[in-house]
Amino acid sequence: MIDEQARVGTTAEAAVQPRRLGFEHSMPFGASLLPDGGARFRLWAPAPLEVSLRLEGQAAALRVAAPVSADGWRELVLPEARAGDRYQWLVRGDDGEQAVPDPASRSNPQGVFEPSVLCDSLAFEWPATEAAWRGRPWHEAVCYELHPGCFTPEGTLDAAAAQLPRLQALGVTCVQLMPLASAPGRFGWGYDGVLPYAPHPAYGEPEALKRFVASAHALGLMVMLDVVYNHFGPSGNFLPLYAPGFFTERHHNAWGKAINFDGEHSAAVRAFFIHNALYWLEEFRLDGLRLDAVHAMKDNSSPDILEEISLRVREQVTGRHVHLVLENDSNDLRRLPGQPQPGAYDGQWSGDFHHALHVLLTGETEGYYAEYKDQPLAQLTRCLSLGFARVGEPHLNADEARAANPRRDATEPVPLPATVNFLQNHDQIGNRAFGERLATLVPDEAARRLAAALLLLSPPVPLLFMGEEWGSDTPFLYFADWQGELQDIVREGRRREFAHFSAFADAATRARIPDPCDEATPLRCKLDPAAVPQQPAAQAWWLFHQRLLAWRARVLMPRLPQLRHGNHEAKLIGGCGLLLRWRFDDGAELLMAANLGPAPLALPPLGALADSQYAGDGFTLGEQTESLLGPWAGRWRWTHDETE
Repeated sequence: MIDEQARVGTTAEAAVQPRRLGFEHSMPFGASLLPDGGARFRLWAPAPLEVSLRLEGQAAALRVAAPVSADGWRELVLPEARAGDRYQWLVRGDDGEQAVPDPASRSNPQGVFEPSVLCDSLAFEWPATEAAWRGRPWHEAVCYELHPGCFTPEGTLDAAAAQLPRLQALGVTCVQLMPLASAPGRFGWGYDGVLPYAPHPAYGEPEALKRFVASAHALGLMVMLDVVYNHFGPSGNFLPLYAPGFFTERHHNAWGKAINFDGEHSAAVRAFFIHNALYWLEEFRLDGLRLDAVHAMKDNSSPDILEEISLRVREQVTGRHVHLVLENDSNDLRRLPGQPQPGAYDGQWSGDFHHALHVLLTGETEGYYAEYKDQPLAQLTRCLSLGFARVGEPHLNADEARAANPRRDATEPVPLPATVNFLQNHDQIGNRAFGERLATLVPDEAARRLAAALLLLSPPVPLLFMGEEWGSDTPFLYFADWQGELQDIVREGRRREFAHFSAFADAATRARIPDPCDEATPLRCKLDPAAVPQQPAAQAWWLFHQRLLAWRARVLMPRLPQLRHGNHEAKLIGGCGLLLRWRFDDGAELLMAANLGPAPLALPPLGALADSQYAGDGFTLGEQTESLLGPWAGRWRWTHDETE
């Protein structure tokens, strides 16, 4: 943290300038302004090539050769450089000279093929209250995933920030942004970034993200960012030209050669991503990161890269709550101890909860839902009592039968708040050919209401996807602004991807799949949250979600620190009934009975509320009596284990 007006200035100037709050992450990569003026430029480019830096400065235009050091670094200090100057690295290879951006650029406003900008990270004036921000503990998280380009008609971070008060009023406590890393083109999901330090200019300048975070913190909201450390996008990635050691043939994933986390030259590669995590947390004051598809981060070293990222974050970012969350199809229990320990993670997205409940709601059993078509209700009970339904090699692994860690039913518990459950997210909607939401797929409102209650009134951390809270039926489609040959490859690949689904066996049907590269595709996905209060049906859904989250905040959330690790009880009732008993250290028990079917369900004797201390703490949904649950009805009651 820096609380000074500027790095450069005379004593007299400093005397009249007010002190202000600023944050900057110091790192060995990229360009940084120096305290006495000028800037240092550093590039890890060990390839035996001629490398120069071109500065398009306000004070001078320069081209300076950058010889390589023994450890592969190119370093230049230019006294003439100023904040706002543009610069590029020039690499001369077998095919001539190639201008490339700084891979650790903080800003590339004209796109990834154009010059980087030398940024003054301390120029942004944070509100004085930011110094007192301590975040929120993980058990208070109610996550809300949004795409900044589609959350509002304007598609910017500033426009999204204007909607934060409404998210706070809903009961959200944590906003999760989809990836912001710069990638080619005007639009995309963010998962094919090539400049992981530079926020995409379509959403605003880097200061727009800082304004968003400051606005969120002023409302008591956390902000997390989705980051991608398993691959770079297929266009605009120049690292193989001058740093081929960034990638390895020893490991492969879905995108080809894997990032080199454990071979020769891996120290610089690991540092690049460790500093990226610290950069977002320190310089932008983010409250956490969600690491995308970590099962594709291949690393046989010890500690592996995931452990080292966590170790460094826990060591360096102190004095406030910072959360690290995984997407990991392997459901690796050892990374989720339930506490923010060095080397470990606070939570993991649970695809199991979504997949099992989706099968129950829709009857769909193709693709990855095939793993959940047998006894989906039993798999859902394991999610709600153990944390996961399945563990082992990712469920899409073609070599599953030969896996060292084969896919199997979960039997060991994880702390339930270490799982992040959801009914919808960017993948589960956008991976569908037509991007349909549950409002389209499940027309029965009672079924969707019970699903929302299962999500929001259970101990795992819940996540909503933008628009879900008002029952939006606006599609969220896959889109990416690729050009040239890559555009054709992606367009046709998208259609081939669905050919093995029965609904798309017909070529004419596949031809109707929206073109991901058409600029009209992301426009179809835009929401308008400001208009919801004027739409009675949407506002009714919003108020329903607000009611659920108010109960969670008032009744469940304060008790979650005492939730036991394991020892929860789950039973099936008939073919559609579910009975859960969650136990707490003080002897309290939360009993949930739910009917996930269209016919009434007889209940076994459940008993009345144990005593008056729990009066008013129950929740009921749908038609029911003491011994009968109507279609898609549920009941939540607090009791006490008298043996405690």
